[in-house]
Amino acid sequence: MKTPLIISACFLGRNVKYNGGNNLLSNIKELEEYFELIPICPETEGGLNTPRNPSEIIGDKVFSNIGEDVTAQFRKGASIALERAIKSGAKLALLKSKSPSCGNGLIYDGAFSGNLTVGDGIATSLLKEHGIMVFTENEIEQLFQKIA
Repeated sequence: MKTPLIISACFLGRNVKYNGGNNLLSNIKELEEYFELIPICPETEGGLNTPRNPSEIIGDKVFSNIGEDVTAQFRKGASIALERAIKSGAKLALLKSKSPSCGNGLIYDGAFSGNLTVGDGIATSLLKEHGIMVFTENEIEQLFQKIA
């Protein structure tokens, strides 16, 4: 039986990034061998369009680069990600680094300057609060160690 894994939909080649693109992982077939992939894009599932203006966390809210408060959509998407994790029994997630939804440990600093700061995205924070271990595309080796 495969281990359930919450995974950013952009990693599967779905064009859900803010700019309309994706982040297809080159080793997605290897992941599919070991994990039951449960795709999520908290931003689109929270009600934001693709493409959309880039957003960053400022304080306890999320704003687009034109000043639109999109916190509610980010929180709704995070709740949907958590519901999927609970329903599937997933205790692991592989999410996009630096994202205001999915970032783990480092996110953009809210100034739309490309600079990073310590922190987690909205969905990552919620998943972690409920005991789900979150990894980024830069930590796939550590993810595999969790099922070894």
